[in-house]
Amino acid sequence: MEYTDKLKGKVALVAGATRGAGRGIACMLGDAGATVYCTGRSVKGRPSDKNRPEMIEETAEMVTQRGGKGVYVRVDHTDPEQVRELFEQVKREQNGQLDILVNDLTGDGNMEFKPFSEHSLEKGLQLLENGSLSHIITSFHGLPLMVQSGGGLLVEVVDGVSDEIREFNFYYDLEKAMNIRLARSLALQLRQYKIAVVALTPGFLRSEEMLDHFGVSEAGWREAIKQDKYFAYSETPFYIGKAVVALACDRKVMRKTGQALMSGKLAREYGFADVDGSQPIWCY
Repeated sequence: MEYTDKLKGKVALVAGATRGAGRGIACMLGDAGATVYCTGRSVKGRPSDKNRPEMIEETAEMVTQRGGKGVYVRVDHTDPEQVRELFEQVKREQNGQLDILVNDLTGDGNMEFKPFSEHSLEKGLQLLENGSLSHIITSFHGLPLMVQSGGGLLVEVVDGVSDEIREFNFYYDLEKAMNIRLARSLALQLRQYKIAVVALTPGFLRSEEMLDHFGVSEAGWREAIKQDKYFAYSETPFYIGKAVVALACDRKVMRKTGQALMSGKLAREYGFADVDGSQPIWCY
């Protein structure tokens, strides 16, 4: 299924678009012709505390190169005033229009692989603030524009959709469960405004950080299968991006509101594939 120009005239905002799934989603929305506000904390000369090389300007440029219009805005989504100003900018520049809002903010930079009693409380609370409270703040300030626009799609990007408890980190487990609950709760409240709300997870994401972890490039990613056999089922960040586009183009997307969805299963339902033509699916 091709979605080129299917979202032309639509306005989207991807919170956490600097790298990984957020960047992939922003790029695919651009591929479909949308205007995409790309937000994050890393800009040239002023990286975030994750100290990664990816910058938000690059994502916006990639969106534009793909046929959309990329706009980058440096925002700390844990700061309500910065988020309020962000959506004031969108309102001003887009005449109040906002059709798609994606929350892909994460707090895993503060995660320690330690039991609850040994984990830093400060880092644990920061993880929840960066990865969940930021979603609430962003939705609070962004949803009025979507209501004004007559409906739309809100996507909560999560990590897995099962009820399995992640024993390796209490705070991370709580964060991911909270964001799924957030999507389900908002879906009930926003149904009357024709705003579909879903939680959406990628599978084994072949992000920039994961490639670095295995010491491989995207071109040679299969070499990492020698280290982890499950990496054979990994997917690029563009795969979940295509899933978001498919949902945004689905005129009956309200049937999915409140659901927790997977990129691989949506690929089979909507008929799209990853950039290499494959349809990987990860079972949680």
